[in-house]
Amino acid sequence: MWVIFPILSITMTISKNTFTGEYSYTLDAKGRINIPSKFRQSLSKENENTFVTTRGMDKCIWIYPICVWQKIENELKKLSAISAVNRSFTRNTARHTTITPFDKQGRILLPPALIKYAELEKDSIIIGMVNKIEIWNPKKLNQTDKENLKLDPDAFEDLAEKIIL
Repeated sequence: MWVIFPILSITMTISKNTFTGEYSYTLDAKGRINIPSKFRQSLSKENENTFVTTRGMDKCIWIYPICVWQKIENELKKLSAISAVNRSFTRNTARHTTITPFDKQGRILLPPALIKYAELEKDSIIIGMVNKIEIWNPKKLNQTDKENLKLDPDAFEDLAEKIIL
């Protein structure tokens, strides 16, 4: 007698608009890159297959689901324009932002200015960063990872206690 067990479909993340993992993809000649299918599948419907791209704090591109970006916009609106620091931060965040839908092949078009900023060439690394996606030049990511080894280990300890890993 055979017993049939249902196969569970395990997704990349537990909740919508959440991204984890690392993938290698190539940037095509038109500046398009494929967003991993696991990331596209985790998008909630209200995003309408659309991401928001902007500069990362490191030399990478940050990609947000549109509904997550709307929360960031709301926080930016709360910053007082009287403060030079607030104006500069808002300007440097908003000025490099582009709304980018993905096509039927799951590709998004990256703006040339962002490609130049992140020093992307053909090979790219795509990393899920929980609430956003990062796109890296593999050489820059490796360099950044090496630099991060110099960060204060006590700071990591303090952070780990807050997160409860």
